[in-house]
Amino acid sequence: MLGAMRSLAAALWTMLHPQTLLLGVVAFLLFADFFKRRRRKNYPPGPWRLPFLGNIFHLGFKESHLTLQPFVKKYGNLIGLECGNVSTVVITGLPLIKEALIHMDQHFVNRPVFPLQDHIFKGNGLVMSNGQVWKEQRRFAMTALRNFGLGKKSLEERIQEEARHLTDAIKEENGQPFDPHFKINNAVSNIICSITFGKRFEYQDDQFQELLRLLDEVVCMSASISCQLYNIFPWIMEFLPGSHHTVFRKWEKLKLFVSEMIENHKRDWNPDETRDFIDAYLKEMAKATSSFHEENLIWSTLDLFFAGTETTSTTLRWGLLYLARYPEIQAKVHAEIDRVLGQGQQPSMAARESMPYTNAVIHEVQRMGNIIPLNVPREVTVDTTLAGYHLPKGTMIMTNLTALHRDPTEWATPDTFNPEHFLENGQFKKREAFLPFSIGKRACLGEQLARTELFIFFTSLMQKFAFSAPNNEKLSLKFRMSITISPVKHRLCAVPRA
Repeated sequence: MLGAMRSLAAALWTMLHPQTLLLGVVAFLLFADFFKRRRRKNYPPGPWRLPFLGNIFHLGFKESHLTLQPFVKKYGNLIGLECGNVSTVVITGLPLIKEALIHMDQHFVNRPVFPLQDHIFKGNGLVMSNGQVWKEQRRFAMTALRNFGLGKKSLEERIQEEARHLTDAIKEENGQPFDPHFKINNAVSNIICSITFGKRFEYQDDQFQELLRLLDEVVCMSASISCQLYNIFPWIMEFLPGSHHTVFRKWEKLKLFVSEMIENHKRDWNPDETRDFIDAYLKEMAKATSSFHEENLIWSTLDLFFAGTETTSTTLRWGLLYLARYPEIQAKVHAEIDRVLGQGQQPSMAARESMPYTNAVIHEVQRMGNIIPLNVPREVTVDTTLAGYHLPKGTMIMTNLTALHRDPTEWATPDTFNPEHFLENGQFKKREAFLPFSIGKRACLGEQLARTELFIFFTSLMQKFAFSAPNNEKLSLKFRMSITISPVKHRLCAVPRA
């Protein structure tokens, strides 16, 4: 009997063609995917989804923050999507955003773990860590930032000094067209370098320039199609060529730079004389506490370096671009600076209260620049109900800052660059619907530093120069989509002001 069954099985096997087997496997996978993804009870509504890929083609690989907005109008302020194999909910509107990120923050405090980030960070650092590791690293970083100048006069003086270096570097262009990208990156990055490494770098330093180029490249390439596909099919993409492998290599180079800085610190480290963030971390490591080890030191330093450079630098570049395109607004900024500071007094945070128009312009640059359009994603930590909908544990949460910062019920002219949005009776007016730094426990820990840098750098540049488009060149507001939204490559003329 057993022999007969074996013979029958062998006969059936020989009758099956490879195509038939392949078709059967595909059918099985499709059914498995269907049952995995079928609409859960009381889950937020959303568009239909493709097997394995989800809604990736609805959102596209570029400008997904814009293609998302028609779905908000169709499905409402909670939309259920699938980003590859990750269940995702997009939250729109200030009341729901506050409900999730402030009132229910303990349910939305984690970061989702994507294959690409997991391959690179492995749960380390400040941005992509979770649980006790994140709590310990964030608490330590906030203490270190305070100890090394955050909110202190010494840090403001460092920013003022760096602003002088920046204006001197731009003055060397003699009013001729130049690309402001890396000059601004140099200046902004030097502030976080002084905190983390205890030193600034000259703008001609080849090692520093290589570091900034690597940073810009990983920021840009991490949003490539290849990297997005890695997050969906990591087991396949691992064996296929593409920009994801280049991203891995460049992150390793960035790690090597920080490792060398750490080794230099170790050679002359004195636990009784803490010079900077790395020294403070080495002191914490000596206590042998749970998450304080060299790998976390490397990634926390890189997180500070990335967050402390990319976002502020990009915002400043948008600021110069907008004011070059709107000379009438630039003229009002110049007039306020001349009235309050003149040409001799260096911009300071104490002067900001007397400069409401300049402050309003900076805030409007952040609103229109929209550099992190869907916020940094969160993850649902336990099964949760929001606005009557069920959000299962593990659901990724995206916060629709694009819709919030262009909401016609909040902003008089939502699609127009208009500093009056932040003014009332000639005085600066805070706006609750303005969240470029996010809110809640995972809001940007460097918000105060960024606000200080933005005001001093921007005002210093406006004090010394008039910015305009080069002759016969038109400035575009088109953007480059990467981890942040930044202006496309462009040139400006910076004419010194008498």
